[in-house]
Amino acid sequence: MTNVQLIMTENPKCCAPDTSLQEVAKMMVEIDCGCIPVVDENAKPIGMITDRDITVRTVAKGKNPLDLTAGKVMTSDVYTVTPETTIEECCRLMEQKQVRRIAVVDSRGACCGMVAQADVAHYASRKQTAEVVQLVSKVNGLQKTQAG
Repeated sequence: MTNVQLIMTENPKCCAPDTSLQEVAKMMVEIDCGCIPVVDENAKPIGMITDRDITVRTVAKGKNPLDLTAGKVMTSDVYTVTPETTIEECCRLMEQKQVRRIAVVDSRGACCGMVAQADVAHYASRKQTAEVVQLVSKVNGLQKTQAG
């Protein structure tokens, strides 16, 4: 069985809870990603902030993103795996928790990588990829639909 270490993005850009949303957005543009792990002073993940969090939790609610920090907008539920976790176990966790990204932590619990659906799609089998995408996209037993 193949481990997460093979497919993870190593040393992801992370931010602190007090990082401004503008700085988080700049990081996303700079590294062309839609998710930044929010970590404590020991680099342990305490949240995730996505481009969608910024849009839905600030702009759509009429809040000024220039006045907010990552800690105020982040998703606090963080699911982690280790580099030694099998890809199958990682996919199962993504499916169960319905998340598109999972932080990878080292033996100290510090963020050392990220696994995204795209990584699974690139490296896993077609069947495994289809299962992850289908199950992560379900809401309350119903398939999510997207325009376009």
